[in-house]
Amino acid sequence: MEDNILPVIMCGGTGSRLWPLSRKSFPKQFLSLDDNKYSLLQNTQLRLQKLKNLDSPILICNEEHRFIVAEQMREIEITPFSILLEPFGRNTAPTITLAALKALELKENADPIILVLSSDHIINKTENFLKAIKAGVGYAKKDRLVTFGVIPRSPHTGYGYIKSENPFDLEKISGEKIVEFTEKPNAELAEKFILDKRFSWNSGIFMFKATTILNEFKKHAPLVLELCKESLSKSKFDLDFQRLNKEAFKKCPNISIDYSIMEKSNKGTVLPLDAGWSDIGSWESLWENSEKDNNGNVVQGKVVNLFSNNSFLSSNSRLLVGIGLQNIIAVETNDAILITKKSESQKVKDIVKKLKEIEFSEGEKHLKIFRPWGFYISIAQESTWQVKMIEVKPNGKLSLQMHHHRSEHWVIVKGRAKVELESKVEYLNENQSIYIPLGSKHRLTNPGKIPLVLIEVQSGSYVGEDDIVRYDDKYGR
Repeated sequence: MEDNILPVIMCGGTGSRLWPLSRKSFPKQFLSLDDNKYSLLQNTQLRLQKLKNLDSPILICNEEHRFIVAEQMREIEITPFSILLEPFGRNTAPTITLAALKALELKENADPIILVLSSDHIINKTENFLKAIKAGVGYAKKDRLVTFGVIPRSPHTGYGYIKSENPFDLEKISGEKIVEFTEKPNAELAEKFILDKRFSWNSGIFMFKATTILNEFKKHAPLVLELCKESLSKSKFDLDFQRLNKEAFKKCPNISIDYSIMEKSNKGTVLPLDAGWSDIGSWESLWENSEKDNNGNVVQGKVVNLFSNNSFLSSNSRLLVGIGLQNIIAVETNDAILITKKSESQKVKDIVKKLKEIEFSEGEKHLKIFRPWGFYISIAQESTWQVKMIEVKPNGKLSLQMHHHRSEHWVIVKGRAKVELESKVEYLNENQSIYIPLGSKHRLTNPGKIPLVLIEVQSGSYVGEDDIVRYDDKYGR
């Protein structure tokens, strides 16, 4: 009988290097970055589905993204074992400790093999990936800490490196003892690494028995283990989510599993991974991993392009025109445009920091904001008014709420709406409207089988999202 594999998918991170498409409010792991309809997170789970011995996943994410994670799993008909909510990021060591503790709790009287995956990686050769995972099981059963080293395609300075005791035997996909880890090297060192067949890129993918990794934490990072146990034992369940205890988690060291365990343990084993892997750490990286035209261009969306070469041109709303561009990244969204040399695209994260410093909301927030009931898009706004397009999914229901500083006018443009206004209930169809006075209790529901779309006009002395009093909410907010 084959040993079951329990996937652990880490859904944290803000994806700032892919700004303006990826932002804190909706980072890259939730985006579909090619013609595939699935997001990076969804593909992370879907590529495992051919494994016969696969358990339901444990997902770990930020509280802010909990409904996005749950909805994206529902869309691919996956019911997670657990969705753990971190109050803030604390790197991979606490995340993996929590996952191992939760795995033992879920699989009573068993010692599950957990497969730790990041939610934002691209893997183009699924069959090769699954072969490597299957090979890793044997080493994990022998109490080894398994990781996967990507066969380098270039002297990349954006990745960490793993040095194995011997060069890989790619025919057998056999494991090698780990000698050392190297963080992102400079160009000169990366050139040396690429010539030595013992070096591979650090994929950040791990596999081990739950007890094996927890014993290593007990030995090398006991404080992480202690605080994660406390955070989990004092956690609270909220609908389909488990909220970790904030006070205990706050004390957790902000440290990676590489630093805390893998560099100290003598149990490390690395297997070769030749599967078209990329962590999509920059726009240049996305260009490298995307399908190109005869001139080396990646063109997405409403784009007209002449005489350009080796460029990435992406439009998400408006027409984007490029003429004679060479090695350029140009990305358009409905509220921001990025133009940079491809070679400078790693510095996009510095721009995001700058936008935050000068308090430009575009650095972290999209105009399109996702909610558990659907989403809204801010169309236009001034200090005392705002216009939104709101889409509520079938059976979606907003909270029963009231606003102190604004009134609202709703115009239904698609579907059917149920409106509760004070003690009255009204049903509205397309081209009908209703006025919501300031200070009145109200709730919007989509009772139909198609999305409900409406235009909302807000007017008042203050139209911020925090002007809301909730009396009842099916999503526990």
